[in-house]
Amino acid sequence: MMRLRNAAAAFVMGSFAFTLAVPASAHIVASPNEAPANGYFRTALRVTHGCDGAATVAIRVRMPEGVTSVRPQMKPGWEITISMRALAKPVDSGHGQKITETVDEVTWRGGPLPDSYFDEFGLTMRVSAQAGSVLYFPTVQECEKGVRNWTGIPAANQKWGDLPSPAPFLRIQKQRGR
Repeated sequence: MMRLRNAAAAFVMGSFAFTLAVPASAHIVASPNEAPANGYFRTALRVTHGCDGAATVAIRVRMPEGVTSVRPQMKPGWEITISMRALAKPVDSGHGQKITETVDEVTWRGGPLPDSYFDEFGLTMRVSAQAGSVLYFPTVQECEKGVRNWTGIPAANQKWGDLPSPAPFLRIQKQRGR
């Protein structure tokens, strides 16, 4: 039993040391980034660094077509602003009512979030996109000095990771049991 505990402790410490040795991702990503089609989903935009050493003071994210009923997570020390847009045609809210507008953009402003720390900005939403599609969330990171536009969307022959400043994304999956 003692050997098992020692082995488990060594594994945890080794994993922790490896995590510290690997540089943080240089992107803002959605985590998790796989959502069910036609259902409710919660994700968070993970901000892993500031702008060339400067602290982050605002995160603005634009909602793509295929996302409705967005609700941002409150964060102590940050104010939230929500802007709306009209829908081309009314959609079912999922509760038997039709909605005619949805969230266009969510902005968190405050902090600051120092460059040497990370944080997550949570969103819950209704995804109305079809399985197999990818939804991109163009995001602007404002810092005490500078701005970073995480708005790149890959063209047909490009990979997301090859873009210098790719937008966070969700891959839409088939709902389980269907």
